Amino acid sequence: MDKSLIRRRFSKVVPTYIQKANVQLEVAHRMSQLVKTYIPSCERQRVVEIGCGTGAFTRAYLSDESPKTLLLNDLCPEVKLSLDDLMSGQVIFCPGDAERMDFPVNQDLFVSCSAIQWFDSPEDFFVKCFHCLRDGGCWAFTTFGPRNLEEVAQLTSVSLPYRSQHQLIGELSSRYQILYSDEEIRRLVFESPMEVLKHLKETGVTGIGGYVWTRSRLAEFCSDYERRFSLPEGGVSLTYHPIYVIAKKNA
Repeated sequence: MDKSLIRRRFSKVVPTYIQKANVQLEVAHRMSQLVKTYIPSCERQRVVEIGCGTGAFTRAYLSDESPKTLLLNDLCPEVKLSLDDLMSGQVIFCPGDAERMDFPVNQDLFVSCSAIQWFDSPEDFFVKCFHCLRDGGCWAFTTFGPRNLEEVAQLTSVSLPYRSQHQLIGELSSRYQILYSDEEIRRLVFESPMEVLKHLKETGVTGIGGYVWTRSRLAEFCSDYERRFSLPEGGVSLTYHPIYVIAKKNA
């Protein structure tokens, strides 16, 4: 992963992300409810959130919770302006690459929404969380599966190395007990392929790079997209494939 490119792309969309990233916002709200359902409040007082972004999960979580400590992390320091209203003695922001940072130990909960698909090795990060969690602590995350943005991937051959739900559970099972796991297929509808590309740009999802748009390539992309992914009711589809996991550290 080119983390510098990912940071630049997401930094540019901080002002628009919360309005445009509808799926990610809904996923964050659902994860907040899942965490509160599957993990008792008394067992999530020391929390670390990875890839907090502009605070979708954070705000949903803090709406009726007051953890003793909440450390917010994101690759992009620029998101801090969106989080200033949340900062307090209990809530702090620590920017940087989570895969290369040291986090406090004996934490109750590590949580992340729509971030670890950008990691070089999510599997190694699972191990890092294991060592930072107290016995019985939890690692709760959402990510995206192999069908994510499948329309764009089929036309450009550019995609993140998404892990399947089965692969993620397999990596976790030797160190964690799975408390909850689920996946969804969500399809958004756009008026045209150009609107799809605009949506991806406004949500920072073009951070993977690796594809050079020329005028002829853009015309071919739009033509092929309309031919293959037009809907009977009008417009074109774009697929999201969110995965949800809550895992408890084995003692």
